[in-house]
Amino acid sequence: MHFDAFDRYHEKESFFHRLDPRVKTLATVVFIVSNALLPDGAWLAFVFAWLFLLGCNLLSKLGFGYTLKRSIIALPFALIAITVLFSIPGEALLSFRFLMRDLTITDAGLLRFVSILIRSWLSVQMAILLVATTRFPDLIHALEHLRVPAILTTIIAFLYRYLFVLTDEVFRLLRAREARSAAVTGSRSGGGVLWRAKVAGNMAGQLFLRSYERSDRIYNAMVARGYSGHLYTLNAHEMKSTDYFATAFAVAVIFVIQIIGRF
Repeated sequence: MHFDAFDRYHEKESFFHRLDPRVKTLATVVFIVSNALLPDGAWLAFVFAWLFLLGCNLLSKLGFGYTLKRSIIALPFALIAITVLFSIPGEALLSFRFLMRDLTITDAGLLRFVSILIRSWLSVQMAILLVATTRFPDLIHALEHLRVPAILTTIIAFLYRYLFVLTDEVFRLLRAREARSAAVTGSRSGGGVLWRAKVAGNMAGQLFLRSYERSDRIYNAMVARGYSGHLYTLNAHEMKSTDYFATAFAVAVIFVIQIIGRF
């Protein structure tokens, strides 16, 4: 399996791609934090935040639907907040019985739930745009420049870099299982649910042991090649006047969004 299969970077010649990764990373973090701080029901502020996001999509030349289509997959995870529909006091909108309990959806709960969905949807789109327009090594070095603890950036970098190695081990285990599981044509190989659970448990244990041994060999090889705990890049990061202007503009727009959300 090739490493590029995990890379979500899209090569384009655009203004957004040419920005310093520190600018894009900082703008993304501030945008996400701003969304989290907006009051419930700040519809006008949500609209302006969405317009800002569309503007970033336009500057990236990825198309308006790029982040939209890829953000839909994250919306089901926001359904975890569905309990706020019933837990926040307010005027009753709908009552029903579920699993021997009477549940009531309130107006305040519905307002909070919809606001959480919108915040999550906008934040995920901005994160997708960051990953699509910034190479992963540049993103890691941007985090280092922004004073993120080195231990965190190193763990993230190694996890991403060697994820394909772990995936390759998984496919090797699956191929080995298929090679040892003969079956009559038209029938399913293997035993029942308990048997399959036991096999899956054994495979998980073997994967852990193989990964541990592989990581030890990789680390020793890195130390032999001069690794000292710091990651280097071939791309020198130099802030230009355009980067400073883009940072100031993005922060100003997000600040205006916050002001709009308070009225």
